[in-house]
Amino acid sequence: MAKNLLIVESPAKAKTIEKILGSDFDVRSCYGHIRDLEKDNMGIDVNNRYLPHYKVPDDKLKVVRELKDLAKKSEEVWLASDEDREGESISWHLAEVLGLNPKTTKRIVFHEITAPAIKKAVANPRLINMNLVNAQQARRVLDRLVGFELSPVLWKKVGPSLSAGRVQSVAVRLIAEREREINHFIPESSFKVEATFAAKDIHGKAVTFKAEANAKTNTLQSAQSFLESCKAAQYKVADIQVRPTKRTPAAPFTTSTLQQEASRKLGYGVSKTMLIAQKLYESGKITYMRTDSINLSDTALADISKEISTAFGSQYHQPRRFKNKNESAQEAHEAIRPTYMNQHTVNDEEGRKLYELIWKRTIASQMSDAEFEKTTAKIDISTNHETLTATGEVLKFDGFLKVYLESKDEEEEEDTEGMLPPLTIGNLLDFKQMLASERFTRPGARYTEASLVKKLEELGIGRPSTYAPTISTIIKRNYVEKKDKEGIKRQAAQLKLTANNTIEQLMVMENTGAEKGKLFPTDLGMVVTDFLKQHFTRVMDYSFTAKIEQEFDDIAMGKIEWNHMIDGFYKPFHINIETTLETAERVKGERVLGIDEASGKKIIARMGRYGPMVQIGDTADANEKPRFAKLKANQSIETITLPEALSLFQLPKTIGEFQGEELVVSVGKFGPYIKYKDQFISLPKNEDPLELDLDKAIALIEQKNQADAPIGFYQTLPVTKGKGRFGPFIKWNDIFINIPRAYNFDALTQENIEALILQKLEKESNRFIQQWPAEKITIENGRWGAFIRFNKKMLKLGKKADGSKYTPEEAATISLDAVKAMIEEQVPGAFAKKTATKKTTAKKTTSSKSK
Repeated sequence: MAKNLLIVESPAKAKTIEKILGSDFDVRSCYGHIRDLEKDNMGIDVNNRYLPHYKVPDDKLKVVRELKDLAKKSEEVWLASDEDREGESISWHLAEVLGLNPKTTKRIVFHEITAPAIKKAVANPRLINMNLVNAQQARRVLDRLVGFELSPVLWKKVGPSLSAGRVQSVAVRLIAEREREINHFIPESSFKVEATFAAKDIHGKAVTFKAEANAKTNTLQSAQSFLESCKAAQYKVADIQVRPTKRTPAAPFTTSTLQQEASRKLGYGVSKTMLIAQKLYESGKITYMRTDSINLSDTALADISKEISTAFGSQYHQPRRFKNKNESAQEAHEAIRPTYMNQHTVNDEEGRKLYELIWKRTIASQMSDAEFEKTTAKIDISTNHETLTATGEVLKFDGFLKVYLESKDEEEEEDTEGMLPPLTIGNLLDFKQMLASERFTRPGARYTEASLVKKLEELGIGRPSTYAPTISTIIKRNYVEKKDKEGIKRQAAQLKLTANNTIEQLMVMENTGAEKGKLFPTDLGMVVTDFLKQHFTRVMDYSFTAKIEQEFDDIAMGKIEWNHMIDGFYKPFHINIETTLETAERVKGERVLGIDEASGKKIIARMGRYGPMVQIGDTADANEKPRFAKLKANQSIETITLPEALSLFQLPKTIGEFQGEELVVSVGKFGPYIKYKDQFISLPKNEDPLELDLDKAIALIEQKNQADAPIGFYQTLPVTKGKGRFGPFIKWNDIFINIPRAYNFDALTQENIEALILQKLEKESNRFIQQWPAEKITIENGRWGAFIRFNKKMLKLGKKADGSKYTPEEAATISLDAVKAMIEEQVPGAFAKKTATKKTTAKKTTSSKSK
């Protein structure tokens, strides 16, 4: 048995460190957080200085039990969770649960998993930093208070099953406000005038270059007048200025800049970037990946200097010390960099791209400036005394550009200056043509994941460890969706003055508004954002949210007590909650579009049970039921027009017959579909149900029938196959069976089919302990013991009178009434709701009859 037990968060990290420390250390993983706030009463005693009540979740009981046993047998326990506040909090929770003394337990930190760093950390242990723990605890408590108190308000005033969060709600607000800016944006046109000239380069080869008019032309008429004034003109070089310029490399990566650049260069979402970076860190390839520092250690700088001088020469090396703009950059002590600069790549294919990006950025940060020579030529027009400007740029020394060039967001204009041929003052130029092209102003671009992170960082909202979970949460909650948007065609005018002095007018088509991988607010996100902005101004205020983040930083530095900080926020917030519950009206989230001429009834767009929809008629009208239609995926409550809404009521629509049966196209809960006999065939993603013709519908039906045709039989029942959300499967007797990779899905044999079905039946036979199909209730075996499944919910199986868990044999004897009582305890009103609904329906029916 090893003398020392060292605890880290992940198994991969444990494996790497154990190789370094040898047999004296038993390195184990706690698999992340081992405790969290209890669910009951928010897990916080608001009347006792916000004292948190923590609980070890069921899925961590086994881990904690094993760590306790190992701790008792070890001479010393070391805590080595990550060096940020989250990691400090994990170490404190471990000390509390394992019964360790925080005042004596050794805590070690390191920002890279290398032998020198680990051994140095072990030689220089410290104690748990309670300021960092309290900063993390304050964040967790505050976020729990906001979430648990705001969510019930949303349930009552907006809709069921909604939730809100402190940082997440502000992030949704940013996306919603950008969407409204785009929706309300009116593009303005102007004309860019550009002349093309011919000349000879330094080798005597004929080349062309362009020069742009300085005069601004806002209308087609003014552009026409300018070109008219240039007829038969001579173009003479009036002035040439040559000046040196330079470009400086970007700082090494922080969490935020890594996420942004991985998005631009590799197309990665922030969660994917962090997942790969975590693996690279745990395998000892890069330094800690959650940091807002741009500092590099002296050791790293020496390694980088050696690498640059060896690979490129000393003229490419320029030592730099970058200073962080954020004074409270405390999350870690160094930028993200490779642990060994002489390792240019890694073998793992997925990690290779991100690793090489980090390596190049780190090396480039210590390389020389790129040097350019910029030439600006002023060209006089003889007929109107106006001036054209031609610019060119020549790279004189590549410097850091030999390795790396930082990408830009699409709202930032890229420099696209080329080279100019040799020009001298007084030169008469060979005119080829002049174009006046219509250009349109553009609204701000929708956020990508990376540009949203950049904006949050600029506003001081969130910290390196919060960006990825914030974006994942708002997408998961259906407040935001990440998607592509097709562009629309637009005409643009173009005037052309030719070399023979004639003016031609053209109309060119351009594609505008196309988006790829952008964040769009859903109608639900818009409605919730509007409600929160109206009633919870402080929570939704950008500067207030940033102030809260600064206060967390102050707690981490020991400047303020966390309880006082929470108190200052919670008291006015709680009063706001109570006032809103009492006085705020329920949100309708609807928009009146106009009147349906056929019926004379009002048409509105609003949120419905299954999402945004349009409605003709009033739900309060007892004499006639309103008509409803679901919005298309590319439509929203805020922008749908009356004609677009009316077109949705063309469905359901009969489009013809096939084999004597009527074909009906319609839209349901899961999108547009064709109804044929008793079949419902979903339309492909980009297929418009209103434009679907009979031939296409028949082709889709035949395609579906071919896909659903039996590929075999088992016990006289057909076996079909398909591809679903979780990959390829076969279906037999209403049982879906996933196909492992070991099987060839396209060529399954009867032997394969029988083996798969038998494996599934054996697995299912061990799954269920008790079943009540009519009630949609089962008791099942799970990874952590028996549990109750009620409808689609997984619920805990209560404990026996003595507090112990039921064994599978005992669970098989529990009565239905006892199980229902357990369900009712976890889902209040689970069975009463159905009764109440029936009674309400009955009352409505009776009252309508009596009328």
